[in-house]
Amino acid sequence: MNFLVTLILVISAIPIVSFADSIIDKGRYIFQLANCYACHTDVENDGLPLAGGRAMETQFGTFYPPNITVDKETGIGHWTEKQFAQAVRKGLSPDGSHYYPTFPYSAYKNISDSDIKALKAYIFSLKPLKQKNKSHDLKWYISRLTLPVWKTLNTDQSSDKLNTDRGAYLVDTLGHCNECHTPRNSIGLLQMDLKFSGNEDLAAPDISSDSLKDWNKEELIDLFSDGALPDGDYVSDHMAEVVEFSTSKWKPDDLKAVIRYLRTAKKNVK
Repeated sequence: MNFLVTLILVISAIPIVSFADSIIDKGRYIFQLANCYACHTDVENDGLPLAGGRAMETQFGTFYPPNITVDKETGIGHWTEKQFAQAVRKGLSPDGSHYYPTFPYSAYKNISDSDIKALKAYIFSLKPLKQKNKSHDLKWYISRLTLPVWKTLNTDQSSDKLNTDRGAYLVDTLGHCNECHTPRNSIGLLQMDLKFSGNEDLAAPDISSDSLKDWNKEELIDLFSDGALPDGDYVSDHMAEVVEFSTSKWKPDDLKAVIRYLRTAKKNVK
């Protein structure tokens, strides 16, 4: 009898991690890997977390990412799991309109089903914040009507197949590193034959294996963990936010996988 009582007390003292808690924890990490916070929060102006409004200046005009909190009026609180996945992977809103590719769905198209579900679970566990979305301020010739054609052209020059290498998945899909570090042509298509060779318009440097050959493993770990550069300086601007909100939170094994992949990522200059 005493043994039974003791056993019950011991079992009752063990914290029970529910499936919901587990998937939310996983979703939090996917959220960090994808760096959702930096784009959907007006960090420079102390904006509300994930409530949108950050100005993203490009050659095509200024884009303002939307509110992705679960507020049902101004955010995504009414979205179903299917609608969430469609937005992330295909750049389609629930009403069928196309999102501009400042939302990196070209990379996110290969996010796994389990990661999509976990990401939605985490975002939907957060506090709803009411803030109306800002309209984009774009050049006169930029229109959503052209996006279906743009998407078709973009699909033709990128793979729809998921690379099962963990490093490739983190860099090319969740981390969407091509979006900044691969140059684009005049209509905004990534020039994948120049993968990771840098983008002057975004002041994003070459991160191909050729450019990283003189970096040792410890220097790359310092870069992703703290933003430290080999010369003693630190990354700035957008990359500083990437480090703060994303790469500094990577698990050690994922960091190793990323470094291993980047060391093999060669630019194919024609």
